[in-house]
Amino acid sequence: MMSSGGYTSIDNQKVSGSVPVASGSDPVTVKFSDSNLQTFPPSETQGKISSVFRPPQDADDTFSRPGKGAKTSSDESNQATGWFSMFSVAAYKQYFDVDTTDVLERIKDSLFPFRGSFNEKTTDNPDLYGPFWICTTLMFVAAAIGTFVTYLAHKWQKKDWNYDINLITWSAGLFYGYVTVVPLGLYLILKYFSAPSGLVHLFCLYGYSLFVFIPASCLSIVPIEIFRWVIAGVAGFMSATFVAVNLRAHIVSSGERWFLIVAGIFLLQLALAVVLKLYFFTITVSD
Repeated sequence: MMSSGGYTSIDNQKVSGSVPVASGSDPVTVKFSDSNLQTFPPSETQGKISSVFRPPQDADDTFSRPGKGAKTSSDESNQATGWFSMFSVAAYKQYFDVDTTDVLERIKDSLFPFRGSFNEKTTDNPDLYGPFWICTTLMFVAAAIGTFVTYLAHKWQKKDWNYDINLITWSAGLFYGYVTVVPLGLYLILKYFSAPSGLVHLFCLYGYSLFVFIPASCLSIVPIEIFRWVIAGVAGFMSATFVAVNLRAHIVSSGERWFLIVAGIFLLQLALAVVLKLYFFTITVSD
């Protein structure tokens, strides 16, 4: 062993605890077999190794999970959906999912009131599309033709005529109000007598029952008073029969008073026809 400066060199001699130098000129090649080494950082880490903290699989979630009485965010969202779904457009989308063929078929059924098959055909798919447009069309037709009939009556007698803007307002209130309030009241009555019916089904039935008044209003342009009364009576009878016949089979289960309910439904439809005739097609020419 020689020492030079700050370095110490070890001669080629046997030193206790050292590994002898391998003899021979050929280097020894060491081959490692393939081993399953874990790639670092691992793709699925647990604990605090990853940048995003994830609890280990065996972690205790006693304090992280909600208690039995606590409300989760999903529960609150479901509750909010239940309360406020009626104010969303999506809630009513299914009631407008009809095509022209469906609407025309239901209108045809309303013109043949004695069939009594309307409820069966609309059980799975009641719509509000037809009732809405029927009421809207009837509102404008009744107001327009009523105004035109009044205009002709004044011109034939050479009297001054003034347009009554209130006709369209009263027409909207009459038909929209009737097709909303009457089915709602009937729904509550049937529920009271333990014979509940779907509210949308009632809206659908009453909406289509008003279609017959559209051609009746058009025919009321004929300037013959007795003819107008006949048209109003026939339209009212057809509409009342259509509603009563389709509801009779369901209302019979409400008990002994089913006849009074059906009679009330029938008379209300006739009353609507009388109001339509008196208000829109009764002409009074002032001097």
